[in-house]
Amino acid sequence: MRISAIAPPIRRAIAAKSSTYYGILADPFSLFSLYFHSLRLFSPNFKRDLSCESEVDEAIFLFRKMVRMRPQPPIFEFTKQLKVIVNMKQYSVALKLFDEMRELGAPVNEYTMTILINCCCLMKRVDIGFAIFGIILKHGYEANVTTFTTLLKGLFLDDKVADAEKLFKKILTLKLCEPNDVTILTAIDGLCKAGRVHTAHDLLLLLEKTIYKPNVKAYNAVINGLCKGGMVDDALQLKSRMIDEGISATVVTYTSMIQGLCDFGRWKEVKDLLNEMVNHKISLNVVTFSILVDAFCKEGNVKEAEDVLEIMKQQNIRPNIFTYSALIDGYCLQGKMDKAKEVFDSITGNGLKPCIVTYNSLINGYCKNGKVDEAWRLFLEASSKGLEYLDTITYTTMIHGLLSQGRNADGWKLYKDMEARQVHPNLRTYNTLLEGLCKTRQISEAFSFLKMMEDKGVSPSIVTYGILINGLCKDGKLEDAKKLLNELPSKGLEPNNHVYNVIIGSLCEEGFVDEAKDLLIKMERSGCAPNSMTYNIIIHCLLKKKKLDKAMPFLEEMHKKGFFADASTSFMLINHLQGSKKDDVLLELMKKVVPKI
Repeated sequence: MRISAIAPPIRRAIAAKSSTYYGILADPFSLFSLYFHSLRLFSPNFKRDLSCESEVDEAIFLFRKMVRMRPQPPIFEFTKQLKVIVNMKQYSVALKLFDEMRELGAPVNEYTMTILINCCCLMKRVDIGFAIFGIILKHGYEANVTTFTTLLKGLFLDDKVADAEKLFKKILTLKLCEPNDVTILTAIDGLCKAGRVHTAHDLLLLLEKTIYKPNVKAYNAVINGLCKGGMVDDALQLKSRMIDEGISATVVTYTSMIQGLCDFGRWKEVKDLLNEMVNHKISLNVVTFSILVDAFCKEGNVKEAEDVLEIMKQQNIRPNIFTYSALIDGYCLQGKMDKAKEVFDSITGNGLKPCIVTYNSLINGYCKNGKVDEAWRLFLEASSKGLEYLDTITYTTMIHGLLSQGRNADGWKLYKDMEARQVHPNLRTYNTLLEGLCKTRQISEAFSFLKMMEDKGVSPSIVTYGILINGLCKDGKLEDAKKLLNELPSKGLEPNNHVYNVIIGSLCEEGFVDEAKDLLIKMERSGCAPNSMTYNIIIHCLLKKKKLDKAMPFLEEMHKKGFFADASTSFMLINHLQGSKKDDVLLELMKKVVPKI
């Protein structure tokens, strides 16, 4: 098939065959001409990855030489060379060379066209990909499973999830091709990554009833999606179902479930799964071990994390950068910054290079432990060492550290630098800056900043409004705080425990105990159950004002709900008991709510 023989129009009949995308372009090759008109190799608009420039230049030279050869090489030689360029991620280059092939009449077939469709999809121009697909059909070629899989992937990459789901279902119902394992995985994994885990799960169960049986990778994609969505029990059930279908679980299956169980602190079940892996002779890999190291560190069990690291070394499994980053986080959480720095310094000696995640871990540790100068030195080091980018997390962490130490001017200067370097702030960045303004009682500036956020298209969260409400209360503007609380539902937000606790605490501080009680009732009726902190705040405030009689009902309710007094409340209760005449009722209550040491 010669490109010069291709007629421009795509027939409507073909366009209607299976997708609305087929008919969107009347003349796809005239679109190519327009699209690549400015993409000359030395044009400033022609984007190329210069990191592999010499290799790209060599590939272009060879390709152009082939196009001009007489007789021209067979099609597979052109296809092979195009694949080389695509593998270099030079998608624009590949499409530009295809344009030159068109002009010089070089041969193409459906495999060449599939490579071009893949380029379009990877550039998030799935519309052009479907236009090329229309040409394949128009000229009597059978689109193969690779072509359909490529289009499916393109729709997911372009966030056209509903269209991808429709296309996959049409592939099945209209039998447009025989979907293979890659096609099925593309559909299932794409849905999971788009947050449509339940849809993926239903599709998996549907495929079980057809001749197109999903393989372990498809099951793993759904299991991973369920675990990431907190639906660990559903994931465990699906694993059992998979085994019933005669498919053996792999290390990937177990790793996803171990991560999900660790996230919920379900250690007994983690142990059961690890024993199951041993019984089935499935070896843990570096990812599984890293998850365990991270989970132990987050629980404050750094000793167990160190033991896991030792087991890894005994099994000749080299820890990766994420293993070390997790261990650094663990030491930072315990305030052992010297140990954290020791691990950081050991990374290079173990044949690895610290990445931005590692730097972020240590910078965060220094900031949380009040060592902002050390964090700043590390921040500058990360910048000078040529790391690809200082990311949003790095900047936000450093800004938070500076503001928490009262270095407000430095924090805001760094925010300006962040914007100048086109590192995009996220909601956490804005919340950090907003909290800095509220802590310094710059409430009007905080609300101006909120408006600026919204003007930039950033939607404030309940955390954002919690910061503002707390700021208003601290600034003595309790009425404004209550007004903002009442406005939250109209903004599509529901107050959480923190927001209610802030206002309840302020009401008690101001002596409005009855109003605090009313808000407590409103809180429960809205479906937001008071927590231990709620009761501790109220009791602490009342004891501080020497109003034990008013605190007693809350102490009784605290006990009924299974909560305990925190250290501050316990201390005040003990002091009150020692400084007054014997009170048997209080003593009995204290035995119930004050934790035993």
